[in-house]
Amino acid sequence: MVRRKETTDLMEWMDATLAADPQLARAVDERLAEMRIEQELVALREKEGLSQQDLAVRIGASQPYVAKLESGRVRNLGLRTLAKYAAATGTRLTVSFEPAPPHRKSPKRRETTGHARGVRVAR
Repeated sequence: MVRRKETTDLMEWMDATLAADPQLARAVDERLAEMRIEQELVALREKEGLSQQDLAVRIGASQPYVAKLESGRVRNLGLRTLAKYAAATGTRLTVSFEPAPPHRKSPKRRETTGHARGVRVAR
């Protein structure tokens, strides 16, 4: 079991490392956002008592596609797919953009990454 002091030391190291490297901080934030979406998709499906096959039928896709979707292996995931997923689970899709924490702000650039950020499914 990790002791509180060790956890605190790790968090402090992570914060310092991310503060010193904005590009790494942006990459970590993007991956965490993707992971939150993936976890929420699985939770929504399971809450409805649906198998991946059941959900696939409802959204007009295959079970392997749903598995890839829920594991983050689908690149360029579209809002239309997320909206279908939301409808199939009795929810509504909303999209919001929120400011990044101060130590993890992206450098000011006009380039976009193409990753969904701040996508939420309302219940």
